[in-house]
Amino acid sequence: MAVADAPATRQVLGTELLHDGMIWDVVRDTVDLGGSGTVRREYVRHPGAVAVIALDDEDRVLLLRQYRHPVRQELWEPPAGLLDVPGEDLQVAAARELAEEADLVARSWWVLADYFTSPGGSDEALRIFLARDLSPVADHARHVREAEERDIVPRWVPLDEAVEAVLRGSLRNPSTVVGVLAAQVSRSRGWAGLQAAAGR
Repeated sequence: MAVADAPATRQVLGTELLHDGMIWDVVRDTVDLGGSGTVRREYVRHPGAVAVIALDDEDRVLLLRQYRHPVRQELWEPPAGLLDVPGEDLQVAAARELAEEADLVARSWWVLADYFTSPGGSDEALRIFLARDLSPVADHARHVREAEERDIVPRWVPLDEAVEAVLRGSLRNPSTVVGVLAAQVSRSRGWAGLQAAAGR
């Protein structure tokens, strides 16, 4: 039998809202684990996110340097963003982020990977897309970036070089790590077997 994560439920006896945040909340659930007893678990309730591994015709990946305050570092990461539009299709959200953060549109989209960012402390789920056949957005459609996004620095990095940077620990944003390695594996297989990008 193939190894695969699977949905599972445990009875939640109660939920408390500990912090009502601007983007995410902190909650405490009381959970019945059956024979293992009742436990309380606190975690971040998150709307989810998407990220985009944009590859050009030379197999260079677009990475953006952005300041991330919780870790006090400027990290190189792919275009990414929150699922903060209710009901928005994931690929549509990814295309919006690619346009807003990188001034690019893509004609070809696939799913590279799905992962939970920190399943012991957050319910955030993130989908990484592969975007190809890139072109710049129209000048009149360029997004005005603010706050941390205003100082974004883009760089096109050869995929092989990005893989080496991940393996030596120079790139540590999780979407960069997962996305770059997934792209490398997919390329080694001739891009065969990638999922279609449509749907949630």
